[in-house]
Amino acid sequence: MTGLESAFPIFEWDWLSFMLQTSDALFPIGGYAHSFGFEETVRLGLVWDEVSLGRFLLEQICPAQRYHELPYLRFAYEAETMAVRCAIDAEISGWKLAREAREASLKMGSRRLIALQNIHAAQILREFSEVISGGLAQGHHLVVLGLQSRVAGVPLVASLVAYFYQAVASICAASLKLIRIGQDGVQRVLQVALKETQQVVGGSLLVERASAGWFNPLLEIAAMRHERAEERLFIS
Repeated sequence: MTGLESAFPIFEWDWLSFMLQTSDALFPIGGYAHSFGFEETVRLGLVWDEVSLGRFLLEQICPAQRYHELPYLRFAYEAETMAVRCAIDAEISGWKLAREAREASLKMGSRRLIALQNIHAAQILREFSEVISGGLAQGHHLVVLGLQSRVAGVPLVASLVAYFYQAVASICAASLKLIRIGQDGVQRVLQVALKETQQVVGGSLLVERASAGWFNPLLEIAAMRHERAEERLFIS
C-alpha cells in the first residue's frame, strides 16, 4: 500500500476519474453545439451583458435544474428496472414541448450511450440500447446519464453536482459567442451561479416524482423560435 492509499483508504478513485472523463467537453456527445434556447433568448434582448446573464442563470436556469432536470436525473439514477427507466424516459419526452429540445436531448443521449459502450463493458448499457432499438424508449440524455452513474458507482450527489455545473457552464460558454462578455466576466457569472449549488442540488433531492417538473414559457418559446431562425450559431 502506497502512502497515498493509506492516507485515503476508503476513497474510490475509479468513479471520480470516470465522472471527470464523461463530464468533460472532450467526451464526444456534441454538447458544445447546443445552446438550449439561449441563442434566441439573446436575440429577444433578454440577455446582453454580464449582469443580465447572471440574472438569467439565477432566475431561469437554476429553478429549472432544481425542480425538473436534477430530479429526473435522480429518478433515472435510482431506477431499479428497465420498465421504470422507460417510463421516466417517456415523461422526460413529454416535458420537452419544443421539438428542437427533444431532438437535442435524444441526440446527446444516443451519442453518450455509444461513447459509453466504447469505454465500459456493462451489459446493461447494451440492454438499454436494445430497448431503444425496440421502440420501448427513446433514450433521453438524462436517462443515459443516470444509468452511466449507476454503472460506474458514481455517488448520486456527485452526479447531480456535475450535471448542474455542466448546465450552467454550457450557457456561459455559449455567451462568449453571443454577447459582449469576456472570459473574466464569464467566470464571475459562473462563480455567482455556482454558489447556488447546495440550494439547487439539495432542493432537488426533496422533489417527488409526482410533483417534478418546471414549465417555463420563455425557454420553450425561445427553443421554438430558434428552430425557424434564418441564421443560427447552434443546433438548438
